Amino acid sequence: MPVITLQTFIQAPVEVCFDLSRSIDLHLQSMQQHSEKAIAGVTSGLIGPGDTVTWKARHFGLPFTMTVQLTEMKYPVYFVDQMVKGPFKWFRHYHAFRAQNNGTLMTDEFVFKSPLGWLGKITDKLVLHSYLQKMLQQRNDFIKRAAENSPVNLYHHELSTATTA
Repeated sequence: MPVITLQTFIQAPVEVCFDLSRSIDLHLQSMQQHSEKAIAGVTSGLIGPGDTVTWKARHFGLPFTMTVQLTEMKYPVYFVDQMVKGPFKWFRHYHAFRAQNNGTLMTDEFVFKSPLGWLGKITDKLVLHSYLQKMLQQRNDFIKRAAENSPVNLYHHELSTATTA
């Protein structure tokens, strides 16, 4: 199965990065180019353990609907979401957060498998791996910008600057 691993350093507290990564609203903002909508389950706010969300989006010019469930969570260390129903044969997205160098190292591990046997394997290798990696990187960049500019982070930065001055 293909695996995509990304690491993003964010100059913001772990809790801010963790919550922004679980935010349905931020996800929708980051995926506007795919006309993504949350149509069932948790459709705004933060997704939590056991919650599901059904997404509707356009990829490759085609409409897709997919339901994912947050299956594991240890706040603010990690959470896992997995596809319950949708276009993949299987996928699991592990999100980890570790305080590092006055910020957060956010790690994503996305493991997926397409249906259709050997044809799916070829599609995974030739098309989906790079497409999904680019999409996840864009989402992480969006989370990074939001976290580094969040009022909570700006307040935290002002406090740490005041204590070192």
